[in-house]
Amino acid sequence: GVGTKLELARLLDRHEVVGADLVHHCVNDALAMGAEPLFFLDYFATSKIDPSVFSRVVGAMADACARFGVALLGGETAEMPGMYAPDTYDLAGFLVGVVDRGKILGPERVREGDALVGIPSTGMHTNGYSLAREICARVAMHERSASLRDVLLAPREELGGATLGESLLVVHRPYLAEFRALREASDIHSIAHLTGGGWEGNLPRALPEGMAAWIDRQSWEVPALFTLLANLGDLEEIERFDTWNMGIGLVVAVAADSLDAALDAVPGAVAVGMAVPHSSGRRVIFG
Repeated sequence: GVGTKLELARLLDRHEVVGADLVHHCVNDALAMGAEPLFFLDYFATSKIDPSVFSRVVGAMADACARFGVALLGGETAEMPGMYAPDTYDLAGFLVGVVDRGKILGPERVREGDALVGIPSTGMHTNGYSLAREICARVAMHERSASLRDVLLAPREELGGATLGESLLVVHRPYLAEFRALREASDIHSIAHLTGGGWEGNLPRALPEGMAAWIDRQSWEVPALFTLLANLGDLEEIERFDTWNMGIGLVVAVAADSLDAALDAVPGAVAVGMAVPHSSGRRVIFG
């Protein structure tokens, strides 16, 4: 699913965004296992179907599937009066991909010293929106005369004149092209798609027991959106990294001797760290 980003899409009338988000998120989850996407099904639930909203959401899903050569086989559309507030809906998706059994990516492939390659995100993608919405709501309460919509639509100097609403509703970046390029150029061992739970909630799942990720915090610049939200919400750095992707949407573990080839294959990719031994405590170590 795309979580409470749905609420922002509804509030700002940007329903196409979450349709594309859903497909992109599922494609990324599949490629994290080394799989090519094959077909997709969706689930749309609401109290009463609004044909204009429904067509925009499903149309965006269909367009996203077409871009990746994925078949949209169908899905479920549920009207459940009393289960959802008026004008709200929930959205979920299911994708099947294919990979040769011997080429399935996973933590068992990772070795000490493997390089970790980070590929930038386009923003918050589809996770951490409950915290972001809470921060924006607090700002609205503090300003008293402002509504949540006012806060979201006010141009922000920190964002180069863009609004929080615009920045929060940037579409979740799909990484299929980058994955294919990396697969051709380097020896991929595992992939972490940084979604709900941030770095500590996702990266360790791509590592074997007894191993951690050492991350060079200076290897990339955190986008202004995350810094602005953190400052508005007075968040500790650890809470930011445990909730948001902080500007890196995908982390790929590759053999150390193929790091240069991996960086050359994907413009914008950065060497963010390496796999190191771990005995206790947190498994993502920022240095």
